Amino acid sequence: MVYEDLATLKTLPSFSSIWDRTAVVKHIRTIYPSLTYPVHTTLRTGVYPDRHGIVNNEKTNLGELSSPWEWFQDSVRAPDLFDLAEANGLRTAAVFWPVTGKHPHIRYLVDEYWPQSPQQSTMECFEESGSSPEVMEKIIAPNAKIIEGRHRCHPEADAFVHACACDIIREFKPHLLMIHPANIDAYRHQTGLFSPKVTHGLHEVDNWFGEIMKACRDAGIYENTNFCIISDHGQLNIVRAAAMNAIFAAHGLITVNEAGEIEDYTAMIKSTALSAQVYLKHPDSAADREKTREVLAQLVEEGVWGISRFYTREEAEREEHLSGKFDFVIETDGYTTFSNDWRKPFIRPLDVSDYRFGRGTHGHHPDKGPQPPFIVFGPDVVPGVCLDRRPIVDEAPTFARLLGLQMENTDGTAMEELLRQGKEQV
Repeated sequence: MVYEDLATLKTLPSFSSIWDRTAVVKHIRTIYPSLTYPVHTTLRTGVYPDRHGIVNNEKTNLGELSSPWEWFQDSVRAPDLFDLAEANGLRTAAVFWPVTGKHPHIRYLVDEYWPQSPQQSTMECFEESGSSPEVMEKIIAPNAKIIEGRHRCHPEADAFVHACACDIIREFKPHLLMIHPANIDAYRHQTGLFSPKVTHGLHEVDNWFGEIMKACRDAGIYENTNFCIISDHGQLNIVRAAAMNAIFAAHGLITVNEAGEIEDYTAMIKSTALSAQVYLKHPDSAADREKTREVLAQLVEEGVWGISRFYTREEAEREEHLSGKFDFVIETDGYTTFSNDWRKPFIRPLDVSDYRFGRGTHGHHPDKGPQPPFIVFGPDVVPGVCLDRRPIVDEAPTFARLLGLQMENTDGTAMEELLRQGKEQV
């Protein structure tokens, strides 16, 4: 969701029914890279990737076209809102919130995780990712038919998310529930930033939002509930994909044999869609770092390979709180996305089968393109407040305040301007 979507949402039944009660931040500055799994980790920890450690949707397995995703909580290096809530005796729940598999402090968990082989069933998938027997029986089993064989398809996956969320609300009345539908993201990947399909998706969101509010009314908790409607990133329209590792091979940074296999490398990228992280085989080699820097500088100067800028490790840390085992980060020119492929051709048409190569995608610098908004309403919110811009690290401390808690040692601060004074803190 981006700020421009609000013009449509305000006209729809569910959103229009609550709009005069909302407080809004028009533009949230997300993290770099603007990718789902790193951003969602920031949304629950209140810290940037240099502290929580999730820098990509995927594991950093070099020399693979795609890798297993960061499914599980044990990859996260920072405490989060679920830890805080459970420590204070609150009931916690999450449905498809990224990087929460096997989270020890989410009591009612349905992780975003799909079968890892054709042989794994839907029920086995969720059991493996940490759903309790109670959640398996009362929440997942009654709704599994919605996504059987269609775990990653939209809107089926989103219908499943909301059905599970509504059942959790009615059955368990959690104090904290975080859910992650993704139909708008998927439709923008498929059709571009603004399209009739995206508008249709906003109508779907409005229907599901209405179901969530109804579930809260059915559970008798609606009047005591604060609702936060948030977005993790925007997107950019793109027109082509660049096989950056193939370009590296042409400049002598990767050796590829006649069979098309990687034999050796000095530097290799791992795609984050509209940016990419550059890893050195020998990170202690000053000569290899300088050779790679010279190639990157040449590619930027030539101006045809889709790179507008590259960051050194130190620049990425200083400017964007992004660090990891990589030595450089390359940033898109605004219409080129990056693949992990080390084989020619260098430049390829788009392929909507992968989120990185759709007509719209993300992973770009957070100051580019339309920005995500933040919408909140409920008994502890001041209606009508409108802020222009806040960093996304402010959201987790704000969620904590709405729970009457205080998050310590975060990179952000609670958006007190949105909150009624006198909210009791634990």
